[in-house]
Parts: sequence; structure tokens; C-alpha cells
Amino acid sequence: MRLDEANYRLTLEGAIVLSVGFHPHAAPDPGAKAALAELHLRKIDLADRVHVLNVGGYIGGSTRAEIAYATAQGKPITYLET
Repeated sequence: MRLDEANYRLTLEGAIVLSVGFHPHAAPDPGAKAALAELHLRKIDLADRVHVLNVGGYIGGSTRAEIAYATAQGKPITYLET
């Protein structure tokens, strides 16, 4: 399932989806990368839960850090693929 498909499905289920706007690892410079990573954490702060799109079972380093942050904040975590 692609990101836009998951966004569509969750939206139809009545969820307010705060999706990835830009992947920090693709940022043009270290300052932008840090700012985007911080923005992802603020989205987690706003979320009721975090749904990880681990296509093919893959979870990268920044996603692992976001999962750890969400867990520390007491946010439930769900996964596209188990």
C-alpha cells in the first residue's frame, strides 16, 4: 500500500491524517533536515495514534526514532504490515 492509499483509507474511516510532508533524509542541508525531523515530532504530539507505513516490513532509522518518541509520549502505534 502506498502512502496516498493509506491516507485515503484512513480519511474515509474518519481519521484526521497528519502525513509526512517531506522526508527528512531527503532534505537539502543539515539545518533543514533537523527542522523537518522536529516537525515530525510536533505532528506526533498532535496525533491520537501513530500509524507506521512499513512497506515490505522496512522501518528506517528516523522512523524508529519517531516510534520511540511516540511510545515515550504514550501514543498507540499501529503498523501497515506486521
